[in-house]
Amino acid sequence: MSSLFLREDLGDAAIGAVVTLRGDEAKHAVAVNRVRVGDLVLVGNGRGLVAECTVTAAQPRELELRVERSERHAAAAPGIRLAQALAKGDRDERAVQMATEMGISSVIPWQAARSVSRWDAAKQAKGIARWQTIAREAAKQSIRPFVPEVEPVTDAAGLCARAGVERVLVLDPRAATPLSGIRVDDRPIVLVIGPEGGLSDDELAAFEAAGAERVVLGDTVLRTSTAGPAALAVLNVVTGRW
Repeated sequence: MSSLFLREDLGDAAIGAVVTLRGDEAKHAVAVNRVRVGDLVLVGNGRGLVAECTVTAAQPRELELRVERSERHAAAAPGIRLAQALAKGDRDERAVQMATEMGISSVIPWQAARSVSRWDAAKQAKGIARWQTIAREAAKQSIRPFVPEVEPVTDAAGLCARAGVERVLVLDPRAATPLSGIRVDDRPIVLVIGPEGGLSDDELAAFEAAGAERVVLGDTVLRTSTAGPAALAVLNVVTGRW
């Protein structure tokens, strides 16, 4: 099976239960994935519950399924949150997509001092909704039991306030500590990625004063769209997920 569909209100997935997909989700299944009667598909609620189902009826905008088995997955620990600086074009969106495929727990959009893209109050709701849609579709594509939440927009001060309770790792090409060499503990990790122009000296000083750790990936400087996913690949190994 290579298809996962989402029904966020899915709460009962007992064997033999009937699950119905309607609207765009059913249309995508039938028209794009070519799902037919008798096929096995996966249906999840984006919060850990995934059911293996047999298609019993398929219409252009309605899919009827019978649950064959189901499983409630536990969230990976420690959780890893991506604090992605707003970036120009679609670079931040690409980072959200790839980070979701790699298992990020949640995404934190943040307005860095050097961010070219600016989300004023009018743009924030639209931007968060756009990122959430990207995360949802990426979770389906990668067959993830969990859809990461896109948190409210914050700034450097908001990220600094999380240090201590959470382990804040700031990716900085000038840092001395390699990300691959850190020792994990039970605190959730917040991975901070800067914008195209990098982090300002004031932001770096504020992060250090708050107890955040500066870490480096290697000798090269990556784009903001690839730095987060590359760092997540390292963290997935360090935390034993991969």
